Amino acid sequence: MRRSSLLRNLAVLGLGLALGALSSGVAAPVKGGGKPAAKPGWPVFRGDARQTGVAPGALPDKLVELWQFKTGDAIESSVAVAEDVVYLGSMDEHLYAIDLAGGKQKWKLKVGPVKAPPAVAKGVVYFGDLEGMFHAVDAVKGTHRWKFETGSDIGGANFFGDRVLFGSHDEHLYCLSVEKGKEMWKFKTDGPIYGSPAVADGKTFLVGCDSSLHVIDVAKGKEERAVDLGGLTGATAAVVGEQIYVGTMRNEVKAIDWKKGDVTWTYRPQRAQAFFASPAVTDKLVVVGSRDNRVYAIDRKTGAPAWNFKTGGRVDSSPVIVGGKVVVGSLDGKLYVLDLQSGKSLQQIALDGPIGASPVVVGGRVLIGTQKGTLYCLGAKK
Repeated sequence: MRRSSLLRNLAVLGLGLALGALSSGVAAPVKGGGKPAAKPGWPVFRGDARQTGVAPGALPDKLVELWQFKTGDAIESSVAVAEDVVYLGSMDEHLYAIDLAGGKQKWKLKVGPVKAPPAVAKGVVYFGDLEGMFHAVDAVKGTHRWKFETGSDIGGANFFGDRVLFGSHDEHLYCLSVEKGKEMWKFKTDGPIYGSPAVADGKTFLVGCDSSLHVIDVAKGKEERAVDLGGLTGATAAVVGEQIYVGTMRNEVKAIDWKKGDVTWTYRPQRAQAFFASPAVTDKLVVVGSRDNRVYAIDRKTGAPAWNFKTGGRVDSSPVIVGGKVVVGSLDGKLYVLDLQSGKSLQQIALDGPIGASPVVVGGRVLIGTQKGTLYCLGAKK
């Protein structure tokens, strides 16, 4: 990469980190003062506290395989990345720390089967397993800081200041202190929670299997309003300004004004099936995968269709938007790179098995896992 391109990418990254920190309540890195620039990272499921699924920078014209990392069972969700280390959960009952540069294992920790994406903040990795245990693990040593037990499977985590938030299939959203794992509050819903909570403007936004969007004050743990979604949700909602975007199991994508509590628009394809993937959202488009094998792009303001692209399998993988491109996996075993404006295929890469996990894009590299238990790192040819 040329020096000028690198500097532009770092500048965009710095802006993204600052915006994410403001929305989550975590202080952004301070420029100047002799401190080094922050390294590219992906701290939570969709890249930022608002869960928008947009990565800074750009991808090379053609992705090639840089390395593989094998686990003993399926990889069902995305990784987290911090300080050039990749944190990966597998159904083989381990959390792994892997060197981003070369794919070498730094450590692994035996836990329960991990289906939810890990999250990283201030040198600690936070994640839940299918046995109902939420873990806080030292990111360098791979040893436990603390554990917190819930009644069932746990989804992805998000942060607000000194608090960590996550949902469980026991029908509760939990808010714990990051330092000791002390329960600050918990919020009862009427159904299991699959996705990760979004955080913005001092609120957390929760969707799940009670067919509602819940807007909750993070400091108090009190619900401010609930909006009927008309269907169960197995995905994570994205927040942009005053709008929430989410797909449902009733084959719809909805935009909701979370301050007014009104549905702004509803998009339903003619032959749609359930939306289990989480949307990626720019200033113009909402991009999301469906179980009808297609990736859809929807006008963010009007809800009108922009384009769709058909893959060879269900798209439970949540797309990531980066530099005018969409990166998404399919259960047909291929990773797709699409043009953001037209939806045309730019590259299709066959991996070793079905892809239900979601991609992560960091520093021009794509990290994606398969149901065969392989994590791939793809980037520019050396």
